[in-house]
Amino acid sequence: MKMNIKFDYTVLCKAILQEQLNTLGLAYTIKNLGEIEFKQKPTEAQLKEITAALGKYGIEVLNNPQNILVQRIKDTIAELVNDADKARKYTISSYISDKLNYSYSHLSTVFSETTHSSIENFIILKKIDVAKRLIIHKNLTLTEIAYRLNYSSVAHLSAQFKKTTGLTPSAFQRIISKRRKKDLTA
Repeated sequence: MKMNIKFDYTVLCKAILQEQLNTLGLAYTIKNLGEIEFKQKPTEAQLKEITAALGKYGIEVLNNPQNILVQRIKDTIAELVNDADKARKYTISSYISDKLNYSYSHLSTVFSETTHSSIENFIILKKIDVAKRLIIHKNLTLTEIAYRLNYSSVAHLSAQFKKTTGLTPSAFQRIISKRRKKDLTA
């Protein structure tokens, strides 16, 4: 028997954090995605336990200030890309700058020095991931997807999609459709 599942990374990550931190008996608050505030500073031994417990799930504890800032940039971009209303109200550069209280040029420099890629490239990859998810899980037209992701046109979405995945969005839709039909007959 085969079972297909869908999950939300944010919900999953939060559940793992809560489960592991509760097991260790620490008082905490999960602030933003990727940020935990402890009521009392954990001991060195507790920090090692937290690092080991979360590491089993591929969750890394960040200590380097640049890595922390890069993760906050990524989380902020993901938040904006996943919220169609916000994405239409703000430019990404102003949203990130306002939310993180740094100039965009500073954030861009830190991001590229740390990841060896640009914020703009990360935004494109994030948007294409969301586009793929919308194609797979929602019954939306490419026009609706382009609008949700704040593309100027379907052609612009299609060009970035093809450049990133090697497929046009239409070809991707056909592949998904064929897989669904195959799964239904299996």
